[in-house]
Order: sequence, then structure tokens, then C-alpha cells
Amino acid sequence: MKSESNDFFVIKALENGVNVIGLTRGSDTRFHHSEKLDKGEVMIAQFTEHTSAVKVRGKAVIQTEHGEISTEE
Repeated sequence: MKSESNDFFVIKALENGVNVIGLTRGSDTRFHHSEKLDKGEVMIAQFTEHTSAVKVRGKAVIQTEHGEISTEE
């Protein structure tokens, strides 16, 4: 059974320099991918066999099928 989801989520930067960091699966959680978004940029992503979590730093809105959340500073 695969542990990945086909669900997508959207991150929209509300300021320049928003960091989106992908974290690995497994016994040791590690950073494996990083993107920097500028104001107005949108990233569409999904969890995969290698990505179990995503960390967002900076002012952004994250939209999922479960709802929308904004980061706080």
C-alpha cells in the first residue's frame, strides 16, 4: 500500500521570500527540498512517497481540501 496521497495543496505567498520546505519520510526526518516564493506566487504541491511534511515560513495562505489556513508572524 502506498503512503502517498493524490491530494494537492496550494501555497500562495503574501510577501516576498516565503520559504516552502519539504521534509522526508522515514526514521530520520530531514529537509529534502526548498523553494522560495515571492509575493503573489503560487505553488501547487502534493505529498509523495518521499515527502511526509511541508514547512512554510513567511506570510502565506495554504489551501487544502480540508480548508484554508494563513500563517501568522
